[in-house]
Amino acid sequence: MHKDPITEVERLFQQKGQEAYSEAISQIEHALQCAKLAEDETGDPELIAAALLHDIGHLMTKLGQDAADRGIDDRHEDIGEGWLARHFSPRVATTVGQHVQAKRYLCTVRDGYFASLSPASVQSLDLQGGPMTGDEADTFSRQPFLDDAVRLREWDERGKVPNLATPDFDHFKPYLEKSLRA
Repeated sequence: MHKDPITEVERLFQQKGQEAYSEAISQIEHALQCAKLAEDETGDPELIAAALLHDIGHLMTKLGQDAADRGIDDRHEDIGEGWLARHFSPRVATTVGQHVQAKRYLCTVRDGYFASLSPASVQSLDLQGGPMTGDEADTFSRQPFLDDAVRLREWDERGKVPNLATPDFDHFKPYLEKSLRA
């Protein structure tokens, strides 16, 4: 791994970002779409960085991009959070780490949310524990950065549009730089 985390992220996207991951678009297309949604809706550097990096764990796992298709939960949110916590702000790392639980949470607390999920998201939801119980949702609702994780989860589901034009990775580098650990 490179010492500069932004260079490492860029390397991972160059090496593995063009791979599909159970959706109709590649990892890099998905990441760029999510970051653009965050940029358009918030302008918040940390949320934009979290949106760009939320699936970085998929690029780091050795289980392959088709793990869910093989019935395996690759725990990409934990892999990503662990790596991001060493290099980026706690808000970025925690938000990324909570985005899968946010999907489970929203399936429980928001009417119609489950119906909005892509087929791949439904498949992974089953592997990730399914919708939360009421007690789990109540506990999750008290987590730090809950609102950020919910927003990220919404962008995650909306950022799956084939052939959508987005800015390139370099456009988002300043947000990554602003979100590095002090």
